[in-house]
Amino acid sequence: MNSVPSTFKGMNHQKNRVITLKHLLINEKKQIGIKFYPDKIVQTIIKGLPKVKWSNTYNMAFIENNKTNLDTVFNDFRGIAWINSGNFFNHKSNARGNESNSLRHYQLRSLPPDYRACPDKYLQKLELKQYALSTCNTYISLFEVFINYFKKWELTQIDEEQIRGYLQMLVREGKSHSYINQTINSIKFYYEIVLEMPNRFYSIERPIRKETLPKVISLEEVALIIKNTNNIKHKCIVSLLYSSGLRRGELINLKLNDIDSKRMVINVINGKGGKDRITILSQSVLEDLRDYFKVWNPEIYLFEGIKGKQYTGSSISKIIDNACKSANIRKKVSPHMLRHSFATHLLENGTDLRQIQVLLGHSSTKTTEVYTQVAITNIKTIKSPIEMLNLG
Repeated sequence: MNSVPSTFKGMNHQKNRVITLKHLLINEKKQIGIKFYPDKIVQTIIKGLPKVKWSNTYNMAFIENNKTNLDTVFNDFRGIAWINSGNFFNHKSNARGNESNSLRHYQLRSLPPDYRACPDKYLQKLELKQYALSTCNTYISLFEVFINYFKKWELTQIDEEQIRGYLQMLVREGKSHSYINQTINSIKFYYEIVLEMPNRFYSIERPIRKETLPKVISLEEVALIIKNTNNIKHKCIVSLLYSSGLRRGELINLKLNDIDSKRMVINVINGKGGKDRITILSQSVLEDLRDYFKVWNPEIYLFEGIKGKQYTGSSISKIIDNACKSANIRKKVSPHMLRHSFATHLLENGTDLRQIQVLLGHSSTKTTEVYTQVAITNIKTIKSPIEMLNLG
């Protein structure tokens, strides 16, 4: 068994600094993108890199992509910062967040003779803009359904009225708000981004979003779910989702060095929208993680499936389903409900809304404010008027 890494012992000062390498294509030339948290030492080293430049588009420094420059980066930061190169060296399919290079398999598919495939330029633009792999898959799938519906038409001949008719058909078929919105996004991406026709379909109506409240569970139910997990690995998975407010995909993408036990935080790299953030690490969860590591000994990802591959989202859902059954909790509890419950319970306990916003990684407080509608701290102080009636 390998020894426990410093991540689980308490990290040294080097581990507090992280830089992330990414592939960039700027002016048709391959570049090494360098993303980092503000730090004087890191910034000083970056300024000393050969012909380093700054990209406002990608909000990161970059240098020409060649072996000499890559070696320079690793040599200059050795002992100074941990280099997250998961996105850069993805030959083992262990990159995370942006895995758009794998879109090549769409071009290599075997398709029926009459099937209209997504244009190569569409795939190329998704790669260049570094969309998340999940977003790429969604856009490509929905756009191919669309273009096969209009198989007899040249794509540039399709007008707004035809698209409205197509969307109306989806509404009548009972497609969800999210499905229709993503369909619109995939269509607009082609005409406005790929073909550079700004606002070609600016007047296409989007479905009115239904105002639904986040579903949460009680503290007691959270405790029952955690207590009824099958083993230490499953316990850590459920505990982390709740205690740190992680999305399921963020938990799947966690690597060993993302757990910073020195600062008691978790580094979420390439979260939703490609944003990095930090969230809290519970002391009790850290102790469970140390026990988990001794038993399971993961190598790359914090939680690994068969042959060291990433854990799957469906496996996490099954863990929660099985724990709920064992705990006799009949309601359907999803991984995201644990994130909602994390935010709601913090709010009920007096945590400032702005702090919760930062922990969740929301860009706007408006997104976080929805939890004020499900927090029951103030509601508990209100007496129902039925209590004033003498019904005894």
